[in-house]
Amino acid sequence: MKVLRKFIIVFSGLLLLLTITTGCEKKQKTDLLQAIKSRGKIIAGVRYDTKPFGFINEKQDVKGFDVDLCKELARRILGDENAVEFQQVTSSNRIFSITSGTVDFAAATMTITPKRQKIIDFSIPYYIAGQAIMVPKDSSIKSIRDLSEKKIIVVLGSTSEKNIRRVFPKAAVLGFRTYTDAFSALKNGRGDVLTTDDTIIYGFIAENPDFIMLEERLTREPYGLGFKKGIEIRSLKEAVNLALRTMIEDGTLVNLEKKWTNDLGKINEN
Repeated sequence: MKVLRKFIIVFSGLLLLLTITTGCEKKQKTDLLQAIKSRGKIIAGVRYDTKPFGFINEKQDVKGFDVDLCKELARRILGDENAVEFQQVTSSNRIFSITSGTVDFAAATMTITPKRQKIIDFSIPYYIAGQAIMVPKDSSIKSIRDLSEKKIIVVLGSTSEKNIRRVFPKAAVLGFRTYTDAFSALKNGRGDVLTTDDTIIYGFIAENPDFIMLEERLTREPYGLGFKKGIEIRSLKEAVNLALRTMIEDGTLVNLEKKWTNDLGKINEN
């Protein structure tokens, strides 16, 4: 019995040591920041339909505010602004892309909301937008108060959709999966207005002068980078937040805003 007891104690000790070692190795393997440094690049989810934040230019290159932001984060975290691979996401699939691990994070005009924070984590805000209304120049709609019984075009899964349904429950809402499809519907007269963040509307108006944006805003929308929840993401989120704070302090974010929103008529040249 003494031999058996001694064997059990030794075996239990070895098993505990193996468990701890395996757990440490697993933690090291699943730490996303270390994985990113090992592979040598960040995989970032961005949108291709939200000019000037994310779009495809005439040369078929991905460009925009969010794209430049990710490149700057790659430079500050990995030492190389080109150490980033872009994956296309949309309003309807960007959260799944984050939670499934398809992307390391998403920079995709995503507003920080309590509901989303239950599913994913966010960085500190990097941009403050406002929900606005776009209409044809000859529209009789002059104010947000005129929307109560109009047909309103939205992008499915966006905070704009949720806000408009809450504020105007009697309005007819027509939803699309991408901003390109939503704007095409407005141009074709399938709806009276299109609502989304003002930054996105600026991009459409830059190329379509027959449309205008109402002066009023429905909300203020803080954009954040989205991360999968979990301890393995913590070090990456901390590194991103540190980089963002530094970019706020040194004026990098202000310069990005000026580049992509102050002269929207030239965004196709970038």
